[in-house]
Amino acid sequence: MTAIRMFSSMLLLVLMQSGALCARRFRGGRNPQPRRVPPPPTYRADRGDTTESFPLDFTAVEENMDNFMTQVKNLAQSLYPCSAQKLDYDMKLNFLENTSVTCNDGSPAGYYLKESRGSRRWLIFLEGGWYCFNKENCESRYETMRRLMSSSKWPQTKTGTGILSPLPEENPHWWNANMVFIPYCSSDVWSGATAKTEQSGYAFMGSLIIQEVVKDLLNKGLDNAKVLLLAGSSAGGTGVLLNVDRVAELLEGLGHTGIQVRGLSDSGWFLDNKQYHCTDCVDTVSCAPTETIKRGIKYWGGVVPERCRQTHEGEEWNCFFGYRVFPSIKSPVFVVQWLFDEAQLTVDNIQLTGQPVQEGQWRYIQNLGIELRNTLKDVPSWIQTDFYWIDVQVKGTSLPRALHCWDRSLHDNRNNKAPPKGCPVHLIDSCPWPHCNPTCPTIRDQFTGQEMNVIQFLMHMGFDVQKMAQQQGMDPSKLLGMLSSGS
Repeated sequence: MTAIRMFSSMLLLVLMQSGALCARRFRGGRNPQPRRVPPPPTYRADRGDTTESFPLDFTAVEENMDNFMTQVKNLAQSLYPCSAQKLDYDMKLNFLENTSVTCNDGSPAGYYLKESRGSRRWLIFLEGGWYCFNKENCESRYETMRRLMSSSKWPQTKTGTGILSPLPEENPHWWNANMVFIPYCSSDVWSGATAKTEQSGYAFMGSLIIQEVVKDLLNKGLDNAKVLLLAGSSAGGTGVLLNVDRVAELLEGLGHTGIQVRGLSDSGWFLDNKQYHCTDCVDTVSCAPTETIKRGIKYWGGVVPERCRQTHEGEEWNCFFGYRVFPSIKSPVFVVQWLFDEAQLTVDNIQLTGQPVQEGQWRYIQNLGIELRNTLKDVPSWIQTDFYWIDVQVKGTSLPRALHCWDRSLHDNRNNKAPPKGCPVHLIDSCPWPHCNPTCPTIRDQFTGQEMNVIQFLMHMGFDVQKMAQQQGMDPSKLLGMLSSGS
């Protein structure tokens, strides 16, 4: 009990000193004359014309720990106005020290950084945004999406959201990490390693950009890191699968063997399946995934993980598809994926809105979900019919919670501890169609903008409720009720 009392006294002393300093700054920043008599154990914070007082009773530690913690909570809340005004939530733009590593058009590559001093956890996030695979569609991309090929108009700051958010209510597990956001300006699924040439007209240096960012960050605190999470979405998610081991090997080669490198791939686990309708390969939307990658990897001078390259020598394009590259990855990787990914459906020539879906398309969609489930049977993953950072749940577990469980499981494994109960790391939604999970966000028609419930959405897709009810031998109204509840 003596140790508890000493710890509590130290905690209260630190909080009171912080509070006094905060109150001075909050009232205008003028420093009062030093006082010889120590202040009583009471904190007062000015909030406009009102004053709140929180007496701190040290005996509460022994008599009632809950009461003590309530007092500390009240004190922390009273400090919030001051702490909030001092916090800087923005990530600031930094260009690479190595100016030879550039965006597509030769402009300098870079990254956004928000440091969290004292934290030994680092998060590096790779932006997504499709790609281009020949000079013609790269020129078209440059005209319509220049931000994804040039840094010339990047803003000086960015505010993170989702897993990059500095707010604990939005990002409960990673909010206090050092945040790094790398804008996507290489159009090569983060795989390229070639400089600009007259023939290509563009540089493709996605893989080199990641390497140089890591080197730059070593001088800004990464050298003292305990955990580095390389995360990314869409093309950035695929970029994680291609680069997570290369980052681990880079740090190990530079002598930083104590940094645990992990990966988080969001919506980057694509299938190399045959299109529903085969079309001419003109751009990334009309072209089959395998064909665009086959052409792209040559155009970019793409680099793939060495172990995967050896497995698929001569057909390195295989390494851009999650289920093919994953077995060769050494670093721990967590996969977040939609069962019915919009990008996958687009390249497979399936449109969910705009026109009714035919019966053949409906079967194709359902088979796609089955195939994706099968490729992720043994992968730490959170698989959903739709994705929304906080609200959507799979079997009662949100994505932040699943990531926390995965992070904890890695820590327990390193320390030979049994995995915690009620903390799953492999969650796959049982929904048989898009958007049937009741926690999914509202669906909107892409042409009218009007909201649709699940039944309207399925009917819009050509789903025949009456026919399905007859096939199942049940009343149509009962089936409608099940569809509405996501059963």
